[in-house]
Amino acid sequence: MTTPLGGRIRDLIRSEGPIPFERFQHLALYDPSGGFFAGDVLRSTKAGDFLTSPEVSPLFGRTLAAFVADQAGRLGASPTLVEVAAGSGSLLRPLLGEMPDLDTWAVEVSPAARSALRSLLAPDRVVESLDEVPSPLAGVILANELIDNLPVAIAARTADGWEERWVGADGNRLVLLPHPAREAVQQWCSRYGGPVSTGGLVEVQLEAEAWLRRALGMVSAGSVVVIDYGDTAEGLAPRRSHGTLRTYRAHHLGPDPLAEPGATDITSDVNFSALEAVALEEGASVEYHRQDEFLESLGLRQALSELRHRELELARDGDPMDRLRIRSIKTEAETLLHPRGLGDFRVLVARKG
Repeated sequence: MTTPLGGRIRDLIRSEGPIPFERFQHLALYDPSGGFFAGDVLRSTKAGDFLTSPEVSPLFGRTLAAFVADQAGRLGASPTLVEVAAGSGSLLRPLLGEMPDLDTWAVEVSPAARSALRSLLAPDRVVESLDEVPSPLAGVILANELIDNLPVAIAARTADGWEERWVGADGNRLVLLPHPAREAVQQWCSRYGGPVSTGGLVEVQLEAEAWLRRALGMVSAGSVVVIDYGDTAEGLAPRRSHGTLRTYRAHHLGPDPLAEPGATDITSDVNFSALEAVALEEGASVEYHRQDEFLESLGLRQALSELRHRELELARDGDPMDRLRIRSIKTEAETLLHPRGLGDFRVLVARKG
């Protein structure tokens, strides 16, 4: 299916020649008049295209409130909280229910999501860019499922080293074309690509590095927390034969990323080795966890135990509808810890000050 944005990208390529994949991905996701996140649709909802952990269970946000409270104790003051890629507010809403007095900012590129967030925060606290948040700040910058959507370059391993894949046009189709690797791409692959056989593909996450440097540069004391799917460079090695780039639409894997730009999400697994190196270079201390372990350390397992106890009490002598409600809350929260699902997401905590 041809999209209007696809036609404009083909016209751009005919005029300028092939473009780096990250430029294509930025247009496909964020172009103001055709990008996937630019319209009036809330993407991270049951009625949208994908669900994140806070959409699955409000206990995700409530549990993260314990982390923010710990930061407040370390800082000796009420911290500033900034959520980047705040979506519909499904994380902030339960978190602020536990800590209503935080100085809270929401950063979101999607106009539809910013509109939803203004029902939760004052309009001047809902912004499009991290650059609009005052800094330096003492507190927490939280990015849940942001990094996987930041544009990437694509590099292929060859017998002689690294070669990029740029986006060109073949008639009415967009296609990947070989292109000499830029120096920054080669350096990133050498440091973080991990063991890759000839023909293997690597998503080069230079924009993710730049984002983390910017976020850490804003924090005088506190933490930047990145939660996403991915692994270390070594852990990603088995996925390198075909790479991890993929699309989503309506909660299912979608077509080839070049097929319908603007109509699908484009995402790839996060290389946490690269992010950890950036954090250390910026003078932060680093913790790296699986999501299930991180949430358990903040009390989610105990909260589940209390829900089970409450469900049993209601089974003996209580309102059946109340029992079903508690069971539903428990089941949703258990999904956050599933070892082959959301529990296998990764958490990077970079602390400063």
